[in-house]
Amino acid sequence: MSTPHRYSDTAQTVLSALDDGLEPDRLALRDAVRDLLADLRARVPGRSVEVRVPPYGAIQCVEGPRHTRGTPPNVVETDPVTWLEIATGRKSWHEAVSTGKIRASGVRADLSPYLPL
Repeated sequence: MSTPHRYSDTAQTVLSALDDGLEPDRLALRDAVRDLLADLRARVPGRSVEVRVPPYGAIQCVEGPRHTRGTPPNVVETDPVTWLEIATGRKSWHEAVSTGKIRASGVRADLSPYLPL
């Protein structure tokens, strides 16, 4: 049996605040988003999909044609709390897309095979 993923202490703190119905500290939320984006980039290297979590970060990931200029053809954008929820498995990719919490465009923009982290 595999052990559950151990998220950073910052991500754990933010998740605990959300569980308690509290507004997470802004700097902790920023750091948790960036930690999880870095984890995605490390697990799914590539440059064909841009994942944006404004205002805290953006990465490129997923193997495929490289994007270099202008608006990328494969873009995923969501808010920080939704990113934490889908990255940690508290909400499914499909649930977040169907409720409009994720905007995904392009043929490679489905990140469900890679989530949760």
